[in-house]
Amino acid sequence: MVQLREKDLPGGTLLKLARTVKEAIADRALLVVNERVDVALAAGASGVQLGEEALPAAIARDILDPDSLIGKSVHSVVGADEAVAQGADFLVVGTMYSTRSHPGAAPAGPELIRQISRLCDIPLIGIGGINEENLGEVLAAGATGVAVITRILDAADPEAAARKLKQAMSQAWSGGSPVSQGETRGGSRAG
Repeated sequence: MVQLREKDLPGGTLLKLARTVKEAIADRALLVVNERVDVALAAGASGVQLGEEALPAAIARDILDPDSLIGKSVHSVVGADEAVAQGADFLVVGTMYSTRSHPGAAPAGPELIRQISRLCDIPLIGIGGINEENLGEVLAAGATGVAVITRILDAADPEAAARKLKQAMSQAWSGGSPVSQGETRGGSRAG
């Protein structure tokens, strides 16, 4: 899954970028657009990723195509419960570890994933300070996958960094791919 997250771009520019990204990834990955339900719909994206303070998932569902994926960022068990009740298809759970993108925020660690995974059966994606050394802890706690930004964008060779992360994830998954894990956790869409 590729998340297009460009908070400062005007709608028209973001739409052009979303269409370009969608064409570049073709059928190799899903495209979700951060926050902008209108741009996700216009670009034919697979769905939208909503922040904790964004539109409720239920309202985004009314706007988007019925098969669109709706992700919701959460930082607590209460937030996860609300997002699931609103109809989110997956949750992005953080912050797992210290990260420059949320300076001063106390990381929740994998225990938050563990707590949320006991209460819901939709895919959980850990975010925040994820790298190839710690992603196994997040997956072992119940995450279906992880979201990575800095480890790839700050790398001298982003492609090599992404491959290294992919290899670490493949080694960390016990029992198969995230899709098969998501299916065994209640038949959810694993995105």
